[in-house]
Formats: sequence, structure tokens, C-alpha cells
Amino acid sequence: MDEITQHQPNFYPPRLNPFLVRLAQFIAPCAVRWFFQFELVVSQECLPKMDSLKKQRLLLLPNHPTFQDPIVIFVLSARLKQTFYYLAAYELFMSSLGGIVQQLGVYSIRRGLVDRKSIAQTLKLLTQPGCRLVIFPEGGCSFQNDTIMPFRAGAVQIAFQSMSKTVLLGEPVPDLYVLPVSIKYRYTQDMSQVINRTLNRLEQTLNLKVVSGSSPYQRLRAIALAVLVKVEQDYELHTPEISQQPWEQRISLLRTYILENCEQQLGIAHNANELVRERTYRIGYALKTKADALETEEAMPKSDILEEVRASNFKLIERSVKRLLNFDAIYDGYVAEAPTPERFLDTLTRLEREVFDIDKPPPKGYRQARIKVGEPLNLKDFFAEYQSARTHTVDTVMLKIQQAVQNNLDLLNDV
Repeated sequence: MDEITQHQPNFYPPRLNPFLVRLAQFIAPCAVRWFFQFELVVSQECLPKMDSLKKQRLLLLPNHPTFQDPIVIFVLSARLKQTFYYLAAYELFMSSLGGIVQQLGVYSIRRGLVDRKSIAQTLKLLTQPGCRLVIFPEGGCSFQNDTIMPFRAGAVQIAFQSMSKTVLLGEPVPDLYVLPVSIKYRYTQDMSQVINRTLNRLEQTLNLKVVSGSSPYQRLRAIALAVLVKVEQDYELHTPEISQQPWEQRISLLRTYILENCEQQLGIAHNANELVRERTYRIGYALKTKADALETEEAMPKSDILEEVRASNFKLIERSVKRLLNFDAIYDGYVAEAPTPERFLDTLTRLEREVFDIDKPPPKGYRQARIKVGEPLNLKDFFAEYQSARTHTVDTVMLKIQQAVQNNLDLLNDV
């Protein structure tokens, strides 16, 4: 292991630089149109609602359909002329942008384990008057524009803990507002040609023959089936019997097998009741830990065959983690129930990530990033209930937030 890797910190705190924040907020509205191909459209009631809370502690909980969502929220902060803090995946800080984003108020969390330093930082921020903190409670990208994955309860749980900390110091129960934020993208132009080009590229790569007269949706189904079969074959699961089962059943079987197989190879206990994303992050963290440990082993004679087997296993587990995260929220019928260009391209982008092994495919066209906020919930109103039934109260509040985000996503269809 090289010296840089050995000395990487396990936590990256925010190093807020107010001048850099103001500069970035000034150029962001124009820059995102050029580099990320979107413009921010905020619902009419959003800005006054948030402005009325500018002196309050505020925890913003947005959905997370794309990798551009943090940038969307940053542009929103520019529109409001407010400074936000952001909780982001540890992997972001491995890039050349790590130092810059820290100065914009971003700090890290290591997914897949209890990150005590990150939790401590979150508690510290939420006890500061006027703090605005952004956490994406889905825990990662859903890659779906119209629906959300289950929200993880950690953000609300830590918020209540910060209030308890204040009360233990002999101070009154503080106000702390949680704000549901819904982000939805809409293409501003006809996307038919883009969809057709993407279908053609995938069909050619997969060597699929297009049946004359096939609709775009039929072609999409054929591509998705070819990918499903290929993944089943990779794990030696494809059989004539399985090919007769409904897609939902096949996807579920495949997901369960990949999770349990990776956990078994890495010595992780199975927990079927845990969210797929949580189990996947734990697999990813365990894989990195084991890979690092192997790199730092004392030199000893090893056969080339053993090293090749190890490398092959690690690569398959690494690919499995990517697949689990890519297809976590997918289900058969997502496009059929509402065949919009956005849903069509949501699915095509997932398939591109799998077929071409691309982490972040570029935007397919210029979009509006639409934001609608729900009614803020003051956790102070739930604090007495929290003291007597913590888990139940946290789950109840988070479910309210999740439902508000989904309801507003549905309303944004009509905007």
C-alpha cells in the first residue's frame, strides 16, 4: 500500500470557507447550465417557506434520484443566499475535489459501519443556532425520477439526540425543523432521438437483433432481458426453470443470492431484515478492509494461482456491489406504468451503467431540476413522545417525511 493510502484520514470534517462559498454560489446558476445541463425551478411557496425559517435549525431531507442532486441543493442555497452543510459519502473525498468540497461545508460519512466521528460532527452542527444541514436519507442514488427508496432513520435519530444533548445541559427543548425536499427532473426537449440512439448502442453491444416494427418499449424490454440473463449467468443462476419465472421473482432471487454470496465470502453475518442498501455498503466496506489488509501483509511466498483467485474473487464482489446499488430500487413495470421520457431514460441509464461499466453516464439532455418543499416538522413537538418511545417516534417522523417527499414528487408531475 502506498504512503498516501496509509495516511488517509478516516473522517473529513467541513472546513467552511465563507468567501469560497459566496464565490461558488455566485457562479453556480450559470455554471450548472453549461457543465451539468440543468436549470433550477423552485415552486412558488418554497423560497418564502424556507426564508421564514432562516433563524432556525433546519435539517433538509431531499430525495436522491441522480448524482447531480447535491449540486441542485447548492444552487438552491445560492438562491436563498444561505450557507448549507452537507453530509456526503466518504468516497467523494478520494477525488481531487475533496479539499474543495470541504470548504463548501461538506463532510464525510463511511457507509457500512457506525461512523462515530461523522455522527459527532452531525450532533455538533445540529446544536448550532441557524444551522442548515442537508442529508440524503435514501443513503445513495435511487436512479429513479418519480419514486423514492425507503428513508433511513439515522438523520432524524441524530437530530433528536442533538436536542437531548441540549436538554441535558439544562436548557429548554430547542426548535429543530425537518424539511421534506422533493427533486424532480424534466427534459425540456423531445428526447425521442436520444432514446433511439441509446437503444441502438445497447442493442449493438449486446448483439440483439431488433424485430421489425418493435416499439421503443419492446426494445427496452429485450435489452433488459438480455442484461438479466447475462447477470444470472455470471452467478451460474440461469436455468430453463428460472427463465420461466416472472421478472420480479428472478430479480429478487438474484439480489438475495448476490447479497448472501458476498456476505459469506467476506465473513459477514446475514440479516435478511436489513435494507439491501445497508447490507451492500457493509459488503463494500468489508471488501475494502480485506483488500487493504492483504496489501499490508508481510511478504511471504504465494503461488501465482492463489493471487489470481483472490484478485478474481475481489473483482467479482466489487462488481456485485456496483450491481446491487445500481439495481436496488428497480422493479418490473416502472416504465410501463408511466412511459415518460424521464422514466425511459432512468432505466436506460441503469442498463448503460451495467453494460458499459460506467459509473456516471453524462446527462442525456438539458433538464429542469424542479424543487418542491413540504411542510416543516418541528421535532420539538415530538420530543416528549421521543423520550418515552424513541424508536417508534423516530420511525413515525421519518415516515411522515418520506410520504411528504413522495406526495410532492407526484404533484410535480402536474407542474
